[in-house]
Amino acid sequence: MDKADRIRASVSRHLTPPRIFLLSFVLLILIGAVLLRTPFAVQRDRLSFVDALFSSASAVCVTGLAVIDIGKDLSLAGQIVTLCLFQIGGLGIITFSVVLFGLMGRGISFKGREFVQTTFLHTPRRDLLLIVGKVLQVTFLSEAAGTILLYLRFSQDYQPAAALYRAVYHAVSAFNNCGYSLFSDSLNSYRGDWIVNLTVMGLIVLGGIGFIVLQEVLAWQREGKRLSLHSRLVLLTSGVLILAGAVFCYLFEADNVLRGVAWQTGLLDSLFLSITARTAGFTTVDVGGLTNATILVLMVLMFIGASPGSTGGGIKTTSFTLLMLMIWNRIRGCHEVNVFNRLIPREILGRTISIIFASAFSICLITSVLLFVGGGSSLLPEFSRHFFVEYLFETVSAFGTVGLSMGITANLSDPQKLAVVLMMFAGRVGPLTLAFSWYSAGKKDIKYAEESVMVG
Repeated sequence: MDKADRIRASVSRHLTPPRIFLLSFVLLILIGAVLLRTPFAVQRDRLSFVDALFSSASAVCVTGLAVIDIGKDLSLAGQIVTLCLFQIGGLGIITFSVVLFGLMGRGISFKGREFVQTTFLHTPRRDLLLIVGKVLQVTFLSEAAGTILLYLRFSQDYQPAAALYRAVYHAVSAFNNCGYSLFSDSLNSYRGDWIVNLTVMGLIVLGGIGFIVLQEVLAWQREGKRLSLHSRLVLLTSGVLILAGAVFCYLFEADNVLRGVAWQTGLLDSLFLSITARTAGFTTVDVGGLTNATILVLMVLMFIGASPGSTGGGIKTTSFTLLMLMIWNRIRGCHEVNVFNRLIPREILGRTISIIFASAFSICLITSVLLFVGGGSSLLPEFSRHFFVEYLFETVSAFGTVGLSMGITANLSDPQKLAVVLMMFAGRVGPLTLAFSWYSAGKKDIKYAEESVMVG
């Protein structure tokens, strides 16, 4: 083996699928930051590097937190850059690479196959190129349908070309669960508008439920095929979280932001708030004016997030359900977790616990950084006694790639913005993936003699 072959072998050995996954996002974020720093991307003054990096990371990680006004501070070219970033970031750059190689007649590499398996599928399959093709098909069809519906409404307020552009931008942003908006107040101007609200909510749910679940639901409707355990858990958990979140938001805000509005608008606001908190970030009400009880509900929803194999973040709906099932079975004295007459493998349960605790630890760490760097004082005078809630909410929102904020994002210092960027990145790729990428594959799992330890 010559030197070149040894170098290639070494590179191949060190570029594990998790590292390739991470590097693809890092590269895309840096490219986006460079593009947003150029004069053609802004309306007036050039963005600082930190603001450009933050905006790019927020788009690629489909978060939606913004330190600038997308519709006013960015030019048309800059806005299109963000659109491309959250479209590619939502589906994953390697997804497009797999399709490109397939169109060129090149086979999918082993690492590419492993990546697609872990990203979109719960069980191994051979027709990966077909699966990825269906993912793109569902994506573009959903975004096209959303564009048409939003255009019908926006055309009443804007010229045809401007209405079409806004419809495309918001449809793509909603399906990818990004939350970037061209309107300074997000969708507050369309509060109570059934067409805009239902369309955006529908796109958020479709994008956040997972592509394999959508495929199985379609197969169940057309051919009567049985839904997998994964799909049943995702659909059940998503439905419960959406309804429970809407009910709690309505009850807690009945005498606050929903006071004086028609009950239909109140229900629509509550349902929208429950769905958007599951990783989207669009708003139809002022988040900073919500009650503490509602803020807590939103943080729980943001922490849980969307479903595996989707464009959203969070610990995922299946992880939350499995945790609840583990707790319930432990209370009953059962050591195994059974659901729908199926046994959940212990390896999956162990990974679930690791994901949840790694996520909670990451949130605590970044919140602490925001507090220490902030000097223990709030950025906004009206929140002077509640800065901890502000920072915690911002961190959970970044982790869940949601984009909701209590109004402090633009006022963060540069070190705080970089900390939030790291949290958005960890939330998009997953804390465990970020940790596993540091370790080389093939390391032996050494087992020693057992010894008991008291817990609880």
